[in-house]
Amino acid sequence: MTSFQQGLGHKPNTVNSSEFQTAKILALSVSHFIHDVYSSFLAPLLPMLIEKLSLSFTQAGLLSTVMQLPALMNPYIGLLADRVSVRYFVILAPMMTAIPMSLIGLAPSYGVLLLLLFAAGVSVALFHVPSPVMIARLAGSKKGRGMSFYMTGGELARAVGPLIVVGAVTLWGLEGFYPIMVVGIIASGWLYWRLRDVKLMSRNHKKKTKVKSAWLRTRHILIPLTGILTARGFMHASLTAFLPTYVQMESGNLWLAGAALTLFESAGVAGVLTAGSLSDYFGRRKMLLISLICAPFGLLLFVFSGNHIRVAALLFTGFTLLSTTPVMLALVQEHAGDSPAAANGLFMMISFLARSAVVVIVGMIGDGIGLQAAYIISAVTGFFGIPFILMLPRE
Repeated sequence: MTSFQQGLGHKPNTVNSSEFQTAKILALSVSHFIHDVYSSFLAPLLPMLIEKLSLSFTQAGLLSTVMQLPALMNPYIGLLADRVSVRYFVILAPMMTAIPMSLIGLAPSYGVLLLLLFAAGVSVALFHVPSPVMIARLAGSKKGRGMSFYMTGGELARAVGPLIVVGAVTLWGLEGFYPIMVVGIIASGWLYWRLRDVKLMSRNHKKKTKVKSAWLRTRHILIPLTGILTARGFMHASLTAFLPTYVQMESGNLWLAGAALTLFESAGVAGVLTAGSLSDYFGRRKMLLISLICAPFGLLLFVFSGNHIRVAALLFTGFTLLSTTPVMLALVQEHAGDSPAAANGLFMMISFLARSAVVVIVGMIGDGIGLQAAYIISAVTGFFGIPFILMLPRE
C-alpha cells in the first residue's frame, strides 16, 4: 500500500494498480478545463491588444513567450512533486491564473501586460507539472486513455475560452471584462473541497532525485520528443497564437476570428479524446506518425483553399495536430522510472520552451513577409518531425 493510495483515502487491498479510476480522473480533467479557460484568453484578445498598444507581430509573439517563460522551473517543480504533496498547486491554479488573465485588458502599457502574463505563466507551470503524473497513476495500465480524458479538459477549455472572453469583451469592453475572474476564484474553492484529501506525491517521495538523473533516465525519449515538439511547434504557434489575428485581418470580424479558434480547438478535443486511447492499442509511434503526416497537409489546405473547404481543413488540422499531446505524455510516463513528476517537468519545459521560442520566429516571419507565408513555412517545417518519430523506441 503506497502513501499515494493512502492519500487518496483507499482502504488496503481494495484497489488494483491497473484499475482505471474514472471519478478521480474526471475531477482532475474538470480542474484542467477550468484552469485552461483563463489561460486561453490571450490569442482571441491579441488583435485588440495589438491595436490598443500598437504592437508588432514580433511583440505580440513575445507575449506568448513570456507567458511560457516560467516553464524553465518545470523540472524543479517536478522534483518537488515527487517528494511532497502539491495538491494546493492544482487547487489554487484556477484562481491564480484567472486574476492576471482577467486584468490584461486593463494593462496601460506593454510592460504591465508582460508582467501579468508572466504571473499567469507561473500558475500555469505549477498546475501542469503534477496533474498529468496524478492522471498516469490513476489510469493504471490505460495511461493513454487517462491522458486523453485529461487533455480533453484542456482542449475543450481552449475551444470554449475564446468564445467566453469575446462574449465578455462584447458586453463589458476590453477594459471592463475583469469581473470574469470571480468564476476562477469560486472554482478554486470547489477544487479545495473536491481534492483536499488527495496527495499528489510520488510513491518514492523519500528518495531524492536530481534533474540530471531524471534526464539521463529519460533522454532516449526526450531527445526525439524535442525534435517532434519543435517541428510541430511551428504549426501549433501559427494556429493557436495567430489564427484569430489572421482571420480578423482577412474578415475584419472579431467574432469570426474567435469562432475560427474555437473550431480548431473543438476538433482538437475530438483528437485528444481518441488518440490517447487508440495509442494504447495501436502503439504510440504509429499514432504520432499519422498525426505528423496529416497535420501539415491540413494546414496547407487551409491556406490555399476556398471558404467552405477551409473550414473542413481547419477541423482536420486541429484533430490531427492537437491529438499528439496525450500520446507524448503517456510515452514520458511509461519511461519515467521512479521520478515521474521530474520527467514530466522536463517534458513540459521542453514543450513550452519549444513552442514559446517558435512563436516569436513565426511573428518575425509574419512581420517580414506576411502571416500567410508564415503558415506555409510552418506546415513544411512540420514534416521535419517525422524522422524523430522513427527514433522513438518500439513498443
